[in-house]
Amino acid sequence: MMNLEYKRVLLKLSGEMLGENGRLFDHGIIDHVAQVLVEIVRKTQLGVVIGAGNIWRGRSGGQMDRVTADQMGMLGTVINCLAMRDAVQRAGGKAVVMSAIEMPRVCEVFNAEKARTYMEQGYVTLFAGGSGNPFFSTDTAVVLRAVEVGADAILLAKNIDGVYTADPKKDPTATLIREISYEKAQELRLKVMDAAAFALCAENKVPIVRVFGLFEPESILKVLDGDDMGTVLRPEN
Repeated sequence: MMNLEYKRVLLKLSGEMLGENGRLFDHGIIDHVAQVLVEIVRKTQLGVVIGAGNIWRGRSGGQMDRVTADQMGMLGTVINCLAMRDAVQRAGGKAVVMSAIEMPRVCEVFNAEKARTYMEQGYVTLFAGGSGNPFFSTDTAVVLRAVEVGADAILLAKNIDGVYTADPKKDPTATLIREISYEKAQELRLKVMDAAAFALCAENKVPIVRVFGLFEPESILKVLDGDDMGTVLRPEN
């Protein structure tokens, strides 16, 4: 049975996982993830932030103006959220896209109170457009939205199975960290989230951030069912 201590969760999905070989879209994967989201929302309130790595990364802009590059990335998250909304609806669920960037002919503008209402009504509530501002990543956006809607937990589904003492691809001695505080992780410069996201988590005492590998979409269900995979980050006592 699903762990009902999580009344409302925010899930962060990487854009890369939606793409075929890391680029654009793999519709089979998108449909699979959508089916899992529909199952989750039957048990707990769910908000989702999706990155845009399958479409564009601001740091890939080369000599491009950083503001422009980041704006392109924010628009990429809107595209991914629209694709996921469509997939959720085809899977028999309810979904809505709320964007930090105003585009009323495409999706709704983010409003925290209305977002909470959608979540309470069983919608997969997709938060697009990042924070609406350049220089902030979708890590910061997911924490910001979690604080605004009062989420019990943030789930960071990554392409690695947790937080390590070092990059395990570069350092064979790197070990998995099972639990750590936001403050300690930031002090050790662990590349879990960016500094702004860590600061928001610590200042607002976000109850829990769970980092785990999304090698299969069902991992999300396993985490909510109580599986201790990955790494837990918490506020300092």
